[in-house]
Amino acid sequence: MSILKIDSVSKRYANHTALSNVSFDIPQGCIFGLLGPNGAGKTSLIRIITQITGADTGEIHFKGERLKPNHIREMGYLPEERGLYKKMKVGEQLLYLARLKGLSKEEATARIKAWVDRLEIREWLGKNIEDLSKGMQQKVQFIATVLHEPDLIILDEPFSGFDPINANLIKDEILRLREKGASIIFSTHRMESVEELCDNIALINRSRKVLDGPVKEIRNAYKTDTFQIIGNGQLLVLSPDFEVLEQHDNHGVFRANIRLLNGAKPNDLLRYLLDRVEIHSFVELVPSINDIFIRKVKETHE
Repeated sequence: MSILKIDSVSKRYANHTALSNVSFDIPQGCIFGLLGPNGAGKTSLIRIITQITGADTGEIHFKGERLKPNHIREMGYLPEERGLYKKMKVGEQLLYLARLKGLSKEEATARIKAWVDRLEIREWLGKNIEDLSKGMQQKVQFIATVLHEPDLIILDEPFSGFDPINANLIKDEILRLREKGASIIFSTHRMESVEELCDNIALINRSRKVLDGPVKEIRNAYKTDTFQIIGNGQLLVLSPDFEVLEQHDNHGVFRANIRLLNGAKPNDLLRYLLDRVEIHSFVELVPSINDIFIRKVKETHE
């Protein structure tokens, strides 16, 4: 079941096409990576989903209904351009934003206490936003985004400005939110966290969707039947069923990348090698999402 269905959405600004006939579904209860280079159209799509702007053509359906103004209360949006009231105290700001989302004062206060403890910023509740570091401010805005427990959480470059420790803290919270049933759109042009976090992805480049689907299926679709082998001995491959793409030898230890040909299977290669060399490692080389991202972006620029 899809929580969000993007159907043939297009958007133009003056002489610039931001989105061109973009369609894909976001499954319920998943972390969905919305990927693309800067300027690809990701933020334009997010602004349409959150009803900041409207599509020129196409439709968006949320939980099976055409997107309506009241759906915004079931969403949480962390924009790339952070926006907190710098002269306002952390606790007051969180309470104010929670009340805007429909929480009672009592419920909001209880949730704020739980979240500031979880993100280790309780001692900052009485401080003004302007007195916090960038990373601390981002923690506050993350809490404000999820405090009302939205069904759909949209995070635009959520790790920007975080050190590794706090980035991992936020990653853990994103995974925990998914486990509790939230659907999360994770928009980024950085690939480091995509494979660690995302179940599904869509890649947008130059306003068009060029790829979408489950991460595992996409990686498998781009496999080239290539294996990296490390071992001892003199590696010499003379079979027409195997092609050596790359090989390095160092004092009797070799590392080679070998591709299967003519319908050969991994066990065929392994049997062939075991008769000739000592194998220490035999690993299939599956392209990363970053590799696929670069390849697809290059293809659309050619």
